[in-house]
Amino acid sequence: MPTLVITLLLFAVGIVFVVKGGDFFVDAATWIAEVSGIPKLIIGATVVSLATTLPEMLVSIMAAAKGTQDGVDMSIGNAIGSVTANIGLIMAISLIFMPSIIKRSDYLMKSILMLAAAAIIVLCGLTGKVSVALSIVLLVICAIFFYENIRAARHAMTSNDEPKDESLTERKTIITNIIKFIVGTIGIVWGADLLVDNGSELASIIGISDRIIGVTLVAVGTSLPELITTITAIAKKQSALSVGNILGANIIDLTLIMPLSSVISGKALTVTDTAARIDLPACLIVGLIALVPALIASRFRRWQGFVLLAVYVAYLVVTCVVVA
Repeated sequence: MPTLVITLLLFAVGIVFVVKGGDFFVDAATWIAEVSGIPKLIIGATVVSLATTLPEMLVSIMAAAKGTQDGVDMSIGNAIGSVTANIGLIMAISLIFMPSIIKRSDYLMKSILMLAAAAIIVLCGLTGKVSVALSIVLLVICAIFFYENIRAARHAMTSNDEPKDESLTERKTIITNIIKFIVGTIGIVWGADLLVDNGSELASIIGISDRIIGVTLVAVGTSLPELITTITAIAKKQSALSVGNILGANIIDLTLIMPLSSVISGKALTVTDTAARIDLPACLIVGLIALVPALIASRFRRWQGFVLLAVYVAYLVVTCVVVA
């Protein structure tokens, strides 16, 4: 009983950390966009997504470092599962509550890079491994992504001649937002870690299988920073920050985390048959549903959110019930 009480207490502490951390984090990210003149979409796709992908990166790299097939499975499953959760669950929530008109040119390159990376991952499934050659291609896509964002950010900063609120650059405001960004990042990552660890422990106590824990709690758990950032962004009506965070996080998951895991493990990552047949195609399918209609119509619609959520639920059912 004492163990159960401690686990529940730590789980609750994790919730507090991610909620308050997300609040601080979005405030600081919004301030960065306002004071720098860089569009919120770019801030979300770079600064915010790098910070919110820390849990996936740490989990995948540590799993790959084990050098065992179980570690490799965990590394691939976490990276791919997180992308599918980011789009099928988190982006779905964002679209349901905050559909928006978009400027196609702002999203086109990011969408192409993400879908290209997802297609390459599906190809990895067909070949049965994440090879060194394909890892290099993924890293090139990652480099292009950051180059395009830096180029766009520089253009936005030089072309933005609107007068800025002087209060944004006051010493006290700068220090406050730097502290908010650091504390928010720590709160989100640490809180997510507490939720994953203690959520897994609670699931084990209840008697849920390891596979279901991995597919749900670990994949969704390491995506909690994106979820909290999205929910907070919805509350603060910052849709560009939310979608930018999700797109950026997905590109980083696919093009940086998996190649790094391959390098750290010292060999090509072996893709299991189940992952090749179900997990990798699901990742590409939700990406196509989310991005292609939006690029054609120049807007994210609410129906996409409902379809994405339905597809994600179907994916979980197939994974947990049919395959388990």
